[in-house]
Amino acid sequence: MAVALEIAVQDPEGVAAAVAGGADRIELCTALALGGLTPSAALVRAAVAAGLPVHVLVRPRAGGFEYSAVELAVILDDVRRALDLGAHGVVVGGVRGERIDTSLVEQVRALAGSAEVTFHRAFDTLTDLEPALEVLAGLGVDRVLTSGGASRVADGLAQLERLVERADGRLQVMAGSGIDASTVRAVVATGVAAVHASAKRTVVEASRVDLGSLAQAGSSARQATDEAAVRALRTALDEVGRTS
Repeated sequence: MAVALEIAVQDPEGVAAAVAGGADRIELCTALALGGLTPSAALVRAAVAAGLPVHVLVRPRAGGFEYSAVELAVILDDVRRALDLGAHGVVVGGVRGERIDTSLVEQVRALAGSAEVTFHRAFDTLTDLEPALEVLAGLGVDRVLTSGGASRVADGLAQLERLVERADGRLQVMAGSGIDASTVRAVVATGVAAVHASAKRTVVEASRVDLGSLAQAGSSARQATDEAAVRALRTALDEVGRTS
């Protein structure tokens, strides 16, 4: 089975780079430096127009993944909006202590209808991943994005392989966190259905003033999707497919 390449992008330039580099799917967000936040309607519209399947990250704020009733209402409204704009799927996540927030997932799953639902790396914040996987499978989630519970997927390969075995085709396991052309072969060997990467580079621009609490006057850095890095991943995945 071919392993899909999903690229996380945060702007129109990133969408174009993912398309040109050979991605199979886009995860659309903003603020990748914060782990990704919900994108605007205009950005969703522009990404959908580019032609690749677009899965929209719905995350209302940075920080942890326990949401209030007000935040849940925002999440559900953003899910509706993303699907109305033509997204092929949505990417969500929520926890209650050491458990999946089943109410959140159930409501998103009901709203999504035939569109795909991916549970993001809030999954990796839990201690017992295999029981959590069972919960997601029972809720009808299509896919879980995970590093195998590690900060970087290279350190979670054994757990990732166990998750693939536990899923047994009921939902897809997609690997993410620190994947590039040099590491993708080992990741694919775990049996995952897809790999997820940001394939980014840092762009530094001149700035005379501070713009934001984390900025420094004199320079302004931002992350941008690197078409060459996407293409290198595509080439590496294709090579793995030919030799496996």
